[in-house]
Amino acid sequence: MEVPDQIICVDCGGDCFLLSYPPEEGFQPGDIIAFRCRDCLDRWDIEFNDD
Repeated sequence: MEVPDQIICVDCGGDCFLLSYPPEEGFQPGDIIAFRCRDCLDRWDIEFNDD
């Protein structure tokens, strides 16, 4: 499954970029994926699912 390279930060509205490297088999539902905001530097660990 495809994971976005960037998401919007819930705290400041800035751009969060993907920190996690994809595993060889690709991301699977239930994986925890990390993003970092370039503006406020918050880290977001998000559970990846089919939705």
